[in-house]
Amino acid sequence: MSPLKKYKEKRNFSSTSEPKGKISKAGKALRFVVQRHAASRLHYDFRLEMEGVLKSWAVPKGPSLNPADKRLAMMVEDHPFDYRTFEGTIPAGNYGAGEVEIWDEGTYEALEQAPRKKDETILIKELKAGSIKIVMHGKKLKGEFALVKMKTEDADNAWLLIKHKDTHAVTTKYNAEDFTRKNSKVTKAVAAKKARKSAPKKAAAKKKIPGLK
Repeated sequence: MSPLKKYKEKRNFSSTSEPKGKISKAGKALRFVVQRHAASRLHYDFRLEMEGVLKSWAVPKGPSLNPADKRLAMMVEDHPFDYRTFEGTIPAGNYGAGEVEIWDEGTYEALEQAPRKKDETILIKELKAGSIKIVMHGKKLKGEFALVKMKTEDADNAWLLIKHKDTHAVTTKYNAEDFTRKNSKVTKAVAAKKARKSAPKKAAAKKKIPGLK
């Protein structure tokens, strides 16, 4: 089965501008991207180039540079390599409808090195074993990270994204939302959704106050 079969089955490419994509050959360095996605809920999509596609995890709270944080990362379907440059609006009625923007991007490599073995070979083996250790060279994410699969019966796609203790780690509270773009369309979409949800509550509260119109 094609690794992009599930991705394509979930999307109507006559309606969404997301890339149809194809399997790509790895370049000199493996690429990664983290996309901030205001879908039904705001989350971050953590994607690593591997086997010609982007292995992908949805991280609800976003990545952290604090090793004390163990961020839940739910593995989702593979995405095409071309998806790493995708930004824009996924129209209503489509899978993952909402705004998407790139939060971080760069290259990455396997932490563990072995003579005469390529990074990708090592990483694929670690992926299958449920424990991936990488070194990230991004604009925001730098240094060593681990993706560890959780051993739970009810969530076989649940992983944890963890920062290793190194020179790039922090000991203070880290919130990915503090490092977003100014005038972000994703931020505006989240704010608009909150306003729509709170409007009925505000209207109901006004009715409860006598004489208030």
